[in-house]
Amino acid sequence: MWDLRVPRTVLGVIVGSTLGVAGAIMQAFTRNPLADPGILGVNAGAAFAVAAGAAAFGVTSLSGTIWFAFVGAMVATVAVYLIGSVGPGGPDPLRITLAGVAVGAFLGGVTSGITLLLPAVFDRMRGWNAGSIASVPSDLFAGVVPFAVLGLVLAFAVAKPLNAIALGDDLAVALGSRVVTTRVVSIVSATLLCAAATAAAGPIGFVGLMVPHAVRWFTGPDQRWILLGSAVTAPVLVLASDIVGRLVLHSGELPVGIVTAFVGAPVLIALARRRRASGL
Repeated sequence: MWDLRVPRTVLGVIVGSTLGVAGAIMQAFTRNPLADPGILGVNAGAAFAVAAGAAAFGVTSLSGTIWFAFVGAMVATVAVYLIGSVGPGGPDPLRITLAGVAVGAFLGGVTSGITLLLPAVFDRMRGWNAGSIASVPSDLFAGVVPFAVLGLVLAFAVAKPLNAIALGDDLAVALGSRVVTTRVVSIVSATLLCAAATAAAGPIGFVGLMVPHAVRWFTGPDQRWILLGSAVTAPVLVLASDIVGRLVLHSGELPVGIVTAFVGAPVLIALARRRRASGL
């Protein structure tokens, strides 16, 4: 109970809350209902950096990989946002989504190439790369919690300005909101949260996409309630997926990332077919 179940549950709560809030932040500052750490390539950037760190420097401990994950997530986030901002009209939700899918596919391919060419790296990363909370790192709290807490604090600090940005940049400026500062803080917050989750459990997709939409149906468009609801609801989804993954097979278990993909893929298709998704 204390050596296996409780640490695994704590890891699920941390990973779920960070991914849920990161997805809500990304959807808010990009005004893109399809934004989430997986679709926008942030998880792929963190995973690529972790694989590169393991291949080049032999870094496998959580306290070491967290910094590689942070740098990779930050570079991917900035690259996707800049690519999606090119062209008339500034940042466009469709361009940002397409840029995220392209960057994520490219980095995912490079990561797969690294792990296949280097068997030692593949052995260390094959379980982690599927997105799993089965193994709890010994330095979990020292390595992940500071990043997660700082990311959550920054996210809630910009919740109110994000409400103004939802009305449009011009109106947000007229209301006294610092649009550029809010977006920078939002990017840093989302990057910290994604780095913490990816370094601890691997790239788990769709949690940041599904949970904010479900919460928004009950709370409305106020980002303060959306962030709070996502922080509470996302761990429930991750832990429920973990339980399903343990029960669905007679021998062994499915990683959380595979279970959330089975649930999240239909949700993504349904959202993509809607003209207005969850009020965004």
